[in-house]
Amino acid sequence: MTAERSEKLLRVLSKRQSNLTVVMENVQDPHNISAVMRTCDAVGIQDIYILNTKIPRHKKFGAKSSSSALKWLTIHQFNNSEECCAVLRKNYKTILTTHLSSDAIGLHDIDFTESIALVFGNEHEGVTEEVRALADGNFIIPQMGIIQSLNISVACAVTIYEALRQKTNAGHYNSISLPKDRMELLMNEWGFENEEL
Repeated sequence: MTAERSEKLLRVLSKRQSNLTVVMENVQDPHNISAVMRTCDAVGIQDIYILNTKIPRHKKFGAKSSSSALKWLTIHQFNNSEECCAVLRKNYKTILTTHLSSDAIGLHDIDFTESIALVFGNEHEGVTEEVRALADGNFIIPQMGIIQSLNISVACAVTIYEALRQKTNAGHYNSISLPKDRMELLMNEWGFENEEL
């Protein structure tokens, strides 16, 4: 690995955010999943959760839509909602789902400087009632049109770029967020066996 490549990957790792994640529940189109992966990589999300309770586990994701982001991310796959949410509870303070409900908060009212997991649902049915019951609340993206929904990859991009804006303003990208042992593990996975933090 060249010095330039090592420097770039270390710079990317130093910007990864340990307190922000995306969960995709029963998302059918692998290209949607891959597009979300690409955006997550762009804003510094390392861990992504894929929960399939109504559809089979995906054998592969859309390589073109991810632009190889998959190889730089840590993907956690579950087929049980309670197990997935239990793991999320250990790692994140709040779980919010995208759901149009009377008690849903607006995207811009979410405090993304806190530890948070964001759940995006199936293209047709949204987040299941089971997962909504296990979460802390719902949020909506402000929209002015007739069709009150966005493609999942677009909804995710809009949401986590708001997170990036808030986290940038709060200085979260100015210091390393991942624990040292996690950094070392990822460095090994990424091919810098001889590098030191």
